[in-house]
Amino acid sequence: MKTDPARAERCYLLASDFDQTLSFNDSGIALSELVGVKNFHEKVAAVSETRLVQQGGELAYLLLHDPDYRHVRREHLRETGKQIRLKRNLAALTRMLENLDGYRFSLYVLSAAPEQVIQSALEGIVPADHIIGTRFRWDDSTGAITAIEQVTAGYGKVAALEDLRRRLQVSHDRIVYVGDGSSDVHVMLHVHRREGLTIAVSESPFVTQIARRTILSDDALSVVVPILEEVLGWEAARIRGLFEAHGFTLQEWTKVRTDSLTIAATGALPERGAAA
Repeated sequence: MKTDPARAERCYLLASDFDQTLSFNDSGIALSELVGVKNFHEKVAAVSETRLVQQGGELAYLLLHDPDYRHVRREHLRETGKQIRLKRNLAALTRMLENLDGYRFSLYVLSAAPEQVIQSALEGIVPADHIIGTRFRWDDSTGAITAIEQVTAGYGKVAALEDLRRRLQVSHDRIVYVGDGSSDVHVMLHVHRREGLTIAVSESPFVTQIARRTILSDDALSVVVPILEEVLGWEAARIRGLFEAHGFTLQEWTKVRTDSLTIAATGALPERGAAA
């Protein structure tokens, strides 16, 4: 009996944050600039100090409660998405990982950014039903935000990932999560403990101490490298060959392990040569 190739295919869930992971921008900053709010960072800091919201969910809280954002409508979120600058070759990333030596990686975006922002930014690249972000309830008569239905931040991101995993019928060890900062800590710990692959795309100590791999690049295709190494077990020459087959060259590929130390003298021991 012949084996059905589709059944033999090993399917993986590739889940990624959005702000400063697939893009160079922060949705909250971009939206605030669009609607003329000048002190976004101060507002976020004030909300964070209250401990009322999960880290990463500050923008959702501000959009619902802060008077400066009361005039924000769906069209503002969509326009913000159009202004977000994406990392290079994001579309090529999805094509390269679609079907690879019997492996299939399905890209989903899990982010605390408003869904309309992400959908607008990734239109034509990632399907709308592959995007799970902050979702609001709107007043049909005024167009204003009336409630928050879902915030994909903190433990909310873990819950969203688990719902998605069950729906796709993917085991924990077939999850790859890509993130950049403190809002990804809970989900990275969750994936790491269950033997999935975690990839940090920034030097933030919040995630680099947790992630199995850290890769720094302004190109979205960079995350393919640790996936090919860790999941498929490929060597460097084969990885370079794949990139070349898709029309790309790995011009610079430097593997560096960095130990960051701060050392302070305690005064407990005398300096060498000093009198006892």
